[in-house]
Amino acid sequence: MDDATDEVQQAIAGEMQLMDPRVRSSRELAGRLLDPGFVEVGRSGRRWTYETTLARLADAPGSAPDGPRYEPSCMTGVRLAPGVVHLTFETRLGAVRTRRSSIWRRREGAADWRMYYHHATPVAPGTE
Repeated sequence: MDDATDEVQQAIAGEMQLMDPRVRSSRELAGRLLDPGFVEVGRSGRRWTYETTLARLADAPGSAPDGPRYEPSCMTGVRLAPGVVHLTFETRLGAVRTRRSSIWRRREGAADWRMYYHHATPVAPGTE
């Protein structure tokens, strides 16, 4: 496996962890996967930061262990530069479909990958 493929796989692994209700419901675990400079533009158009995301994540949809879970599909990634990966994919949570894009980075000298940016776009019912 080359470096680019390995980096994409590590970013995908991080993305999958962030969809796990056990991680989403734990400020500590989720905090390890988000970069301190993290920003998200959510489905609603609202802007979320590292702190606002961690404060609400445990109560957000997909975080309850006995509730609906995110079902990802068509996840692909590309290495933009060493230590920077862009992922795109779609999720389904119940009947709600969302197209997603995230940027993951590994800071120089660090072993862990963290999500730096995330964008979510709702998919209208009936859209292919």
